[in-house]
Amino acid sequence: MMKNILLIGGSHGIGLEIATQLSEKNHVYVASRTIGQLPQTNITHIPFDVLAENLSEKNLPDQIHGFVYCPGSINLKPFKTMSEEIFRNEMEINFFGLVKTVKSVIGNMEEGGSMVFFSTVAVSTGMPFHTSVSSAKGAIEGFARALAAEYAPKLRVNVIAPSLVDTPLSERLLNNDKKREMMAQRHPLKKVGSASDIANAAIFLLDYENSWITGQVIGVDGGISTLNINS
Repeated sequence: MMKNILLIGGSHGIGLEIATQLSEKNHVYVASRTIGQLPQTNITHIPFDVLAENLSEKNLPDQIHGFVYCPGSINLKPFKTMSEEIFRNEMEINFFGLVKTVKSVIGNMEEGGSMVFFSTVAVSTGMPFHTSVSSAKGAIEGFARALAAEYAPKLRVNVIAPSLVDTPLSERLLNNDKKREMMAQRHPLKKVGSASDIANAAIFLLDYENSWITGQVIGVDGGISTLNINS
């Protein structure tokens, strides 16, 4: 039986890769502002702005087997230059948008369903210029663990914490060969992540065959969070 998977913000980058792969064997619903390059087969696009609209007013499937929240931000600046408004904006797109959409779909989630959220390696590993994004993503990690506890055993809730990934969101950090090489060398595996690296982990967590994993924050980060190979 084909399962219903709902992605919030799945028309670009990691979300697009997840949607494309999942559409081969599932019916995928992508709620996003633009349709992007989404394939037409087994994918239903739902026009949706997470900051301005309520997902419960959209035409969602009655049964949802998997849910992925993709919207995020990369706002890397010195703390002294950042206004409180920047912190609020980061929380709105990363955390409050997630909370709002989860509240809209939680009643549609099927027994044994899986929810996947995204954090960042900068939550567990302090990095300069990451104060706003790591604060917002840290909220996601705490929320996910509490939600996983509250809804066990009916639902599984997990978080993926990537390092830098080559997507449109990170384009300005990787827009020339020198930057790309510098960023690659920071990681023990000497490469920047790809959208498929992260998508593969999300699809693993959504799969019913991998149903003994919940409440976890899984680093997909080239080893940067746990390995120091320069000492």
